[in-house]
Amino acid sequence: MDIFYYVVFGILSILVGGLLLTQNKEGSIVPASGANVQQFLKLRDNYVFVYALMMAGDWLQGPYVYALYQYYGYGVKEIGQLFIAGFGSSMIVGTVVGALGDKYGRKKAALLYVILYSISCYTKHYLDFRVLMIGRFLGGIATSLLFSAFESWIVAEHFSKGLEERWLGETFSKAVFVGNGLVAILAGLVANYLVDNLRLGPVAPFDASAFVLITGGAVILFTWGENYGDPKNQNSLSQQFKMATAAIMGDQRIAMLGAMQSLFEASMYSFVFLWTPALSPKGEIIPHGMIFACFMAASMVGSALSAILMKRSKPEMFMKYVFGAAGVALAVPCLFHLGAVIGKGADGDASHTSQPATGISTQGQIQLMAFLVFEATVGAFWPSMMTMRAHYVPEDIRSTIINFFRIPLNLFVCVILYNVHLFPLSAMFGLCSAFLGLAAMLMVQLERISAKNGPVIRGMPDTEALLSGGQGRSD
Repeated sequence: MDIFYYVVFGILSILVGGLLLTQNKEGSIVPASGANVQQFLKLRDNYVFVYALMMAGDWLQGPYVYALYQYYGYGVKEIGQLFIAGFGSSMIVGTVVGALGDKYGRKKAALLYVILYSISCYTKHYLDFRVLMIGRFLGGIATSLLFSAFESWIVAEHFSKGLEERWLGETFSKAVFVGNGLVAILAGLVANYLVDNLRLGPVAPFDASAFVLITGGAVILFTWGENYGDPKNQNSLSQQFKMATAAIMGDQRIAMLGAMQSLFEASMYSFVFLWTPALSPKGEIIPHGMIFACFMAASMVGSALSAILMKRSKPEMFMKYVFGAAGVALAVPCLFHLGAVIGKGADGDASHTSQPATGISTQGQIQLMAFLVFEATVGAFWPSMMTMRAHYVPEDIRSTIINFFRIPLNLFVCVILYNVHLFPLSAMFGLCSAFLGLAAMLMVQLERISAKNGPVIRGMPDTEALLSGGQGRSD
């Protein structure tokens, strides 16, 4: 393998180590001792452990989903349909199921995630297209729960114990650093070992995923307490959706948060499908596993950096720069792929040769550097966005609103998947870059409004005010 990748991974590892040392020197935002400190540390460590297991269950599957479908003999069209089914079910059914967590309990929603995703893993043993489609459908619903139920549970649990709001930033930074960094790299290595070294076939990572998910489910079952949006207001599902809509429409800060989340995540999920053809437009043989490890190391750089920044200021102060850097990073590929669509060159002919190059090109190396910057912004995005949502989003409809935010991004990704072969790579990366630029502008506006209105007063919103169109919050 080209030494270039080892050098890049080594540099990123040194950066991570340096940032961790900086964190230790600056100290934690959580005091060394105090009445609530031990309670916080116990809650944080439990959540990080569970979150790491849940993310491991997801990361184990990632590298081999497409490969498994190819192994079963399905073509690009059928595989695209399977992926669309996952994002489509997340958008439609997942929004409803995710919202039920506010009403029936976030712990139950987390356990439902374990059950649905484990069943989805089991369906990978079948070659039947309909069974695989069911698996993707269940997996899409599970994804909605993964990105709403767990966050909602920890925020509610944190405030129910009377812990300081700003301590949440440390919890989220640690969870993302471990779950989206260390665990992601380890999961990739384990999946690769099961398939390539033990030769258990591309379905083996899915069996390992189910085992990890069930283990995490047992921890949730025996160590988590249940919490709800607001047990005093047993609203119907339709009322929850009305309240969520009213909250978003009545508080422009919540609306802007949702828009930024949708814009960033839509770009992020599109990037997942675009980075391979961008780095190997002529069919160059590139080490996907090593590049994935570099991406995850870069994400760890971002999450470690966000932990330092959140000690010094609020996310509203620095996230505009994160979005701006992400937009510039995804604009770089536009310089190298003018007129080229996936699988074809700029002249419209197939660009893959019978004997593809065995190394990454200079243009590919430049783009890889840009992609590492983007992955670093991804690492900074998650803990910062989670912290801002904990501050602005109403408690009793938190899961409902978070899933509302995911509707436009799932719709966008479905459209991209359906038409991925029609648009030039430069246009698709350009669109993602424009989305991120818009997110940066919204962040500037959110910072301005927050500074003007003052801090949010923690507490349950006025349900009647939300349903009647009021803001339901005091500032």
